[in-house]
Amino acid sequence: MLAEARRIARTRHPARTLHDAVAAEFLFDAGPEGAASIERELRSRFSDRPIDIVIQPAGHRRKRLFLADMDSTMIGQECIDELADFVGLKAEVAAITERAMRGEIAFEPALRERVALLKGLAVGVVDEIIAKRIRLTPGGRALVQTMRAHGAYAGLVSGGFTLFTGPIAQKIGFEEHRANRLVIENERLAGRVEEPILGREAKLATLIELRQKLGLSHEETLAVGDGANDLAMLTEAGLGVAYHAKPAVAAAAHARIDHGDLTALLYVQGYAASEFVKAM
Repeated sequence: MLAEARRIARTRHPARTLHDAVAAEFLFDAGPEGAASIERELRSRFSDRPIDIVIQPAGHRRKRLFLADMDSTMIGQECIDELADFVGLKAEVAAITERAMRGEIAFEPALRERVALLKGLAVGVVDEIIAKRIRLTPGGRALVQTMRAHGAYAGLVSGGFTLFTGPIAQKIGFEEHRANRLVIENERLAGRVEEPILGREAKLATLIELRQKLGLSHEETLAVGDGANDLAMLTEAGLGVAYHAKPAVAAAAHARIDHGDLTALLYVQGYAASEFVKAM
């Protein structure tokens, strides 16, 4: 496969193996139009195989700021859907979630509508959901801890809820988390979310704020997500990655990972498997 890829890219640079039979890279010379043409040809040639292809400039590959969505990105579930299951409304809420993530309906009113359905739910179920239902996405801990070990700053920024992002950010190793706050009355959900809602624009603003605070260039930033409310953040990042994402998101992002786990984001930065920090 690598020989065929090198032929398409018209390069004589030798391939560098990042992980045996898992990931490799090679350099080629081309401008933006040439790179886009090579990517199209590679995707066409290997469309029948579970191969992720990322083409990017060689400079600033190792990023110094990493922002990640949580639901269906750093974890395998949608937390609001799991909450809805406790009131027997998972199917109804999940349908709204899916439409919002596809960009078919606006995120903010969709969130208010779903949260209203949770009114009266005991807040204690959050601990049960995290313990029994939430599964971290494979490779997430290695991704965050390896980047941090090499000087990057990592933040979890979610349209979900702080009740979840706090514990999950700690489990994975993020340095900070930002999300929406559910209104709680007498240890039960009040069916409301505090305003303003953290959605598409707030995720974008977080990226810009932290980039400026850390004194970083645009090229030194990396963001990952799967839904429509991640798109502004993904397109503003130096490298925005759509991870097992909705079709519209995958089509608009700089790069897409459709098959691999989250360690793919280390490979695209040029990390070999031998450099990964072992997840604790």
